[in-house]
Amino acid sequence: MIYILTGAIRSGKTTALLHWSKNRNDVDGLLCPDDANGKRYFLKLKNKTIFKLEAEAEAETEAIVAIGNFKFLRSAFNEANDYLILEASKTERQYLIIDEIGKLELKNEGLHVSTKALISQFKSKDNTHLILVVRDYLLDAVLEHYGITECSILTTEDLENLI
Repeated sequence: MIYILTGAIRSGKTTALLHWSKNRNDVDGLLCPDDANGKRYFLKLKNKTIFKLEAEAEAETEAIVAIGNFKFLRSAFNEANDYLILEASKTERQYLIIDEIGKLELKNEGLHVSTKALISQFKSKDNTHLILVVRDYLLDAVLEHYGITECSILTTEDLENLI
């Protein structure tokens, strides 16, 4: 089953997922919160490991993926994609989260590799669930880009109803 958690920019989607998953042992995946300095990083939910996502201003061009004013480390996306695909192959969790699917993924960059692979894998599963975080204004484009025809759309308030 595929769930899509959607909402406006800075509406608390990642924070809501952090709270929802905090005391659960059946959830894994990656969240992309901001640190105290407003820099984004990846958080592996299961083991609470973090790794850097945003590049420093002086990073070499071939080492970064740029979108708008943001510069992200290409190596971080490689690690993130590998992690998500590996975790999806394990059977002990019920929910796998990808935060977030956005403009980079629509250009086949960022988390596109894992997203594409996992959507097709989770489409036919009833007992494991993929949760994709998508900004509200990109929802239709993401559904079309990935060929998602069956999913449940969630808001942050709906998370509490997931068992």
